[in-house]
Amino acid sequence: MKIAIVGAGFAGLSSAKVLRQLGHDVTVYEKAPDVGGVWSATRRYPGLKTQNNKGTYALSDLPMPAAYPEAPSGAQVQAYLQRYAEMFGLMPFVRLDTEVTLAEPTEGGGWDVTTPEGTEHYDHLVLASGIFSSPFVPEFEGRETFERLGGEIMPSGDLHSLDQVRGKHALIVGYGKSACDVTVEVAKAAESTHVVARELLWKMPRRVGNAVNYKYLMLTRMGEGLFRYRTVLGAERVLHARGSALASRMLGTVETVSSRQLNLDRLGLRPAGQFSDIARSTVSLASEGFFEGVRDGAITVHRDTTITRFVERDGLPCAELADGSVVRADIVLAATGWTQDIPFLPAAVMDRLLDENGDFLLYRQIHPIQVADLSFAGYNSSFFSPLSAEMSAVWIGSFLGGHHTPPSTEQMLHETRERLTWMRERTEGKHARGTNIIPFSMHNVDEVLSDVGLDVSSLVKAKQWLLPVNPSDYRQITPRLAARIADREQAPAGRLREAAR
Repeated sequence: MKIAIVGAGFAGLSSAKVLRQLGHDVTVYEKAPDVGGVWSATRRYPGLKTQNNKGTYALSDLPMPAAYPEAPSGAQVQAYLQRYAEMFGLMPFVRLDTEVTLAEPTEGGGWDVTTPEGTEHYDHLVLASGIFSSPFVPEFEGRETFERLGGEIMPSGDLHSLDQVRGKHALIVGYGKSACDVTVEVAKAAESTHVVARELLWKMPRRVGNAVNYKYLMLTRMGEGLFRYRTVLGAERVLHARGSALASRMLGTVETVSSRQLNLDRLGLRPAGQFSDIARSTVSLASEGFFEGVRDGAITVHRDTTITRFVERDGLPCAELADGSVVRADIVLAATGWTQDIPFLPAAVMDRLLDENGDFLLYRQIHPIQVADLSFAGYNSSFFSPLSAEMSAVWIGSFLGGHHTPPSTEQMLHETRERLTWMRERTEGKHARGTNIIPFSMHNVDEVLSDVGLDVSSLVKAKQWLLPVNPSDYRQITPRLAARIADREQAPAGRLREAAR
């Protein structure tokens, strides 16, 4: 098939690699001048690094370089993806600096994809443009006044040099990992650094108790099993026996140790609720230097509040907060999340992609149940995003190759609506329109590979119960799928009929 892929990050490049190995003709469209997606040089802010350790944040065929630090920088991740694209001969099929302006289904099947270079027809379209493609910047009252006085508002990803904040009064909006990471760097150059956090999130040190690497707690199947999934099977039954007593005690211990280590009570930064609440959205590692900066006075956190409006005080730009305080600000960096918009799809298509709540109706976070010849890759925010995206590509290749058949439309709609209802309730609406599968990353991978009829061995899964998941364990999945599809295509008609029976 002739397949268009939109996006050249982890999802787009792994999709191109998998689908090419399965015999398809692919073209990858990327609006940035380099591959990398969220790791592109056009989107990197000072201090950007992975949350995962390098061993788990990789694709199955290419481990991160041994010379990389435990948490690779944004530039290192981009270089890794460039190497991946070159290693598998993908660059001739990647069109950089080429933005898709329109993609629309055509009569008789397939899609017309339009860019400034023209329109081209494809048999199938894979959207790998990502759930983090468009930064969300709130509408602030008084913005015109703020900018008239010389103030500047931008997404945190638009900060590419500390010279942009040097000697200025900086205000960071948000409290997630990106917000705290950029705050640490900004505080090194700004005159003052304030953080406005509508809600505090629980943070975990990279080494809990200055001893245990967090990857052994959160990046294993046991760590995932501490949070109750829709169905509890196998060893997870032990963790959740008697009202989840064992799992609750284990999470409570992590909460106690992390809180003491980060001095959350002394700094007045203990979040509401319990550490187990991270299951509602995502775990966030403590940014190195953040709490130390708060302790030393280089960083000021305004918790449980928001910016009400921008005002002028003595001829200077300031932000008035909902708690009544006024903060001097020359530059505002919004680390306030992302929108999952797909601007190049017609409204009629979007209407069929979304349910009545605005959530994506995607079976397995991949297959749009009511739109033909379209797939999504990487629309599953995960602890193991590269691996999850790659296994999405495997599912797509298996489906297109006739290797597996999804359930009926009615059954897929029923299952997907039930899953979305559960996600909304579990996360209190913080499920990124159905794309956030954290903390159940490996459950998702298991379900995807179960559909395909391929998986790693029980021994490998047992190892993953105690050790961080190694994406290299999955490197034979695509070759095995390619062999099965080839056998199917070469099988005599009688054998196929017998197999069908």
